[in-house]
Amino acid sequence: MTPLKTSAKASVALLGAVALATATGTSASADTTPRSPGGWQETGVSSVNSLTGSQGLASRADGSLLYRGLASIPLDLRIKGWTHVGDPDIAAGHTVDAYQGGDDAKSKMFAVTTPGGKRYLYEHQLDAGEKLNNSFAAVSPDKQWLVSGEWGDQSRLQVFPAPLLNSSTPPTGGALPQAGQISLDKPVRDIQGCDFVSETRLVCASNDASKELWPEDRPVLQVDLEHALDGKPVTGKVTSLFAAPQRSICSGTFETEGVDYDSERRTLRAEVVPPVPCLVTTSVYSYKPTTG
Repeated sequence: MTPLKTSAKASVALLGAVALATATGTSASADTTPRSPGGWQETGVSSVNSLTGSQGLASRADGSLLYRGLASIPLDLRIKGWTHVGDPDIAAGHTVDAYQGGDDAKSKMFAVTTPGGKRYLYEHQLDAGEKLNNSFAAVSPDKQWLVSGEWGDQSRLQVFPAPLLNSSTPPTGGALPQAGQISLDKPVRDIQGCDFVSETRLVCASNDASKELWPEDRPVLQVDLEHALDGKPVTGKVTSLFAAPQRSICSGTFETEGVDYDSERRTLRAEVVPPVPCLVTTSVYSYKPTTG
């Protein structure tokens, strides 16, 4: 979800890498040795085409996975200027997608697709000091609140009424104001995706490789809320769980992307895009809780 990915240049670069990898026969490979970081046991790794799956994922009720990538943006939304899609979520069969526009965007947008296939657009005009980034959508377990985030160094996560699912929002799309935000007790950087593990806990993936804020390179973080979301301001305690895996036959810069927690199967998944030319395939790491 880096700002670079909002540009046509990024799309061309990824397509070029696909062509290069196809021509050379290069493919990603990973060591699947289980590990036990931060209360989670790694149980396996799979892969997905980066063009259709590198931006995020969400689990359906039947256990299948929905993916999002650069090629997932519908043409009509791309024409309207929504050039980046983030890490999605699914709640009560409704798919919620986070969209952002170019560098001059004055709003961000959430698209909700119903189980019947109808799509409604909810647009949020940027508030004072708010960044245009719309990296992810995470719906609370009670399906009433939507959490999202901005790029760069942040001391908050944004909270909105869950579009369509919360009765305070227009039933067929429209304006979406902010609700009480989550104030974090420690700063985070470059959050790519979050998902709820419980009513008061989220797991988030950070693309921060600096080790200035956290000891891990590209940490997976836990945010514990003082109480369940209710539309009012709430404090979140941030701790680091483990470093996102960086394993590939290609060397260079990795990028963390979306995360998902399948509550029915108690499975956490985290996406990592490997370096060029292996970036044509995104690695999806799976974890199970070691306790509880």
